[in-house]
Parts: sequence; structure tokens; C-alpha cells
Amino acid sequence: QVQVVESGGGLVQAGGSLRLSCAASGRTFSSYGMGWFRQAPGKEREFVAAISWSGASIRYADSVKGRLTVSRDNANNTVYLQMNSLKREDTAVYYCAAGSYLTTIANDYNYWGQGTQVTVSS
Repeated sequence: QVQVVESGGGLVQAGGSLRLSCAASGRTFSSYGMGWFRQAPGKEREFVAAISWSGASIRYADSVKGRLTVSRDNANNTVYLQMNSLKREDTAVYYCAAGSYLTTIANDYNYWGQGTQVTVSS
């Protein structure tokens, strides 16, 4: 069983930066693939980034490549999403998820956090 809690969301101007954190409980955290997803009002949840248990494999959605960076610290059971050059279209609730392997498919993740709101203003 893994519990995940996101933090770090907020209001930022376009072009600014935020760093989201995802703190996970459980001694097996280091064996989980971790993903970030987001959901904007009126839209379906979409994949943002994912990282393998070791951090050796990483995937990004095309819309965030070059601007967002996912990383993890297994010693502290934490995954990060560094978001730079933010755009208004990045506005969404961001969710962290844990699963058995790195995947871009939301349904493949077993454990989800409650989400953290990111709002980008022009």
C-alpha cells in the first residue's frame, strides 16, 4: 500500500516556475514507477510525465517537453515535477500516481493523490 500527497501548487504568472512535490509513504516506494497527470476544467485527465523506479527511464508528454522535469529521491520517498516557462494552458489540477512500472496510461497506476492546483495567469 502506498499513499501519495502532492504539494507545491499555486498561482504563477506565465513564464514563471513552480516545483511540485509528491511525498509517498511505504517502504516499497523505491520499487514503484511514478507518474504525474493533470486535469483542466472540462477536460479529461492527461499524462504529463513519468519516471521509473530507478530514475533511469523518463517519459514526457510532447506538450511539456523541454519545460517540465520529473525527478525522484528514493531516500526521501519523494518525486518532483519542476515546471518552468509555464503557460496558461498548463493550468490544471496536477496529480501524482504510483504504479508497478513506468507507464503513460492513467489506468495502469494503482495509487493516486488528491491533487494540487496550478494556475497560470497571463
